[in-house]
Parts: sequence; structure tokens; C-alpha cells
Amino acid sequence: MPQPDPVPSPTHSMMRRFWRIFRLLAVLSIVIAAIGVWLVTRGAGEIHASLIIATALGIGLTVLVGTGLMTLVFISNSSGHDATAAHSTHQENDEE
Repeated sequence: MPQPDPVPSPTHSMMRRFWRIFRLLAVLSIVIAAIGVWLVTRGAGEIHASLIIATALGIGLTVLVGTGLMTLVFISNSSGHDATAAHSTHQENDEE
């Protein structure tokens, strides 16, 4: 007799969801950094390699960190952790 598929744990499915979104955002970050480097190299004058590297790293990491933090905020909200924290904060304030 076939066994039914096990129900995935919420933590595992949430981590899978986070990494799927994070991979998409990493690609987005690379594309935006490439556009930034392209715009910098279009300018007039001499372009040093250090300027290109700094531009790519600065734009890429800024977009990656910003979008990663926003992803964590949305996943935290959808998991119910925010409601639990808000509920316990209201209880502490009521007791005072």
C-alpha cells in the first residue's frame, strides 16, 4: 500500500521560500550592478578598474542587502512571528 507524502514542516518550507526569493534577488542585484557599471563607463574621461569594481560591488551589495532584509520582513510577517511578538509586548505593557 502506498504511503502518503509527509507534511513538510513550516520551517523547512519557509526556508525554501526564502532561498528561492533570495536567488531571484541575487540575479536582480547582478543585473542592476551591470547597468550601473555600464552607465559609469559611458561617461567621458578615463575610467580606472578600481572605479568599475567599486561601482559593481557598491550597487550590487546595496541592492542585495536591501532586498534581502525586506524579504526577511515579509517572511517574518507571514510566519506569524510578528503577531506573537506584538501580543507579548502588549501583555507586558498592560501589566505595568
